[in-house]
Amino acid sequence: MTDPTPSNGEDPEIELFVKAGSDGESIGNCPFSQRLFMILWLKGVVFNVTTVDLKRKPADLHNLAPGTHPPFLTFNGEVKTDINKIEEFLEEVLAPPKYPKLAAKQRESNTAGNDIFAKFSAFIKNTKPEANEALEKALSKALRKLDSYLNTALPEEIDADSAEDVNVSNRKFLDGDELTLADCNLLPKLHIVKIVAKTYRNYEIPSDMTGVWRYLQNAYFRDEFTNTCAADKEIEMAYMDVAKRLSE
Repeated sequence: MTDPTPSNGEDPEIELFVKAGSDGESIGNCPFSQRLFMILWLKGVVFNVTTVDLKRKPADLHNLAPGTHPPFLTFNGEVKTDINKIEEFLEEVLAPPKYPKLAAKQRESNTAGNDIFAKFSAFIKNTKPEANEALEKALSKALRKLDSYLNTALPEEIDADSAEDVNVSNRKFLDGDELTLADCNLLPKLHIVKIVAKTYRNYEIPSDMTGVWRYLQNAYFRDEFTNTCAADKEIEMAYMDVAKRLSE
């Protein structure tokens, strides 16, 4: 495989295409767009972002990636469309020493919380009031599993020489105190769950889930998360038709 990065040490030319918001220009609600946006930001590479209005998709974009919805990117002119493959590619070519490695060290960090969005979708799309309670419990159970992972100390947090038995974690993110690829995948979805469930089902992530709340609060202190996120109103609007039926 030829190395797609320029040999002269310059940054590659990268353009990320993400879903536009309701105004056709701002960032729209799309956890997959935000995932790639966060990865590129964390890599510290120079890149451009273009928001794509799906209602008025420009012809030149259609020619660039026919039949493809954002997110996708061009890397030195080459179009890449598969999100998981893009993540792997960026981790491989934007590598140390120039760019940071973002892969999580703990295998469990990559799967923690991976069923939350499916449980949330079932809960929010449900139209039968009698099914609401069971679906809410299923979402809470998935969140509690994530909470348990975030509150359990990772191997590197346990000091073998310490007399104290430390099993509780205070780490900021899934895999430690730095954001990893695992966070880029989970945080955008978790943020949507928090906003949409509260707005349309009056469901709040329970306050005793200290790990989940610590995780979200730490994310809100990071520009890589807050500046790649759609506005709350955009997220609410995206779910308006999906979530309003239960109370009618």
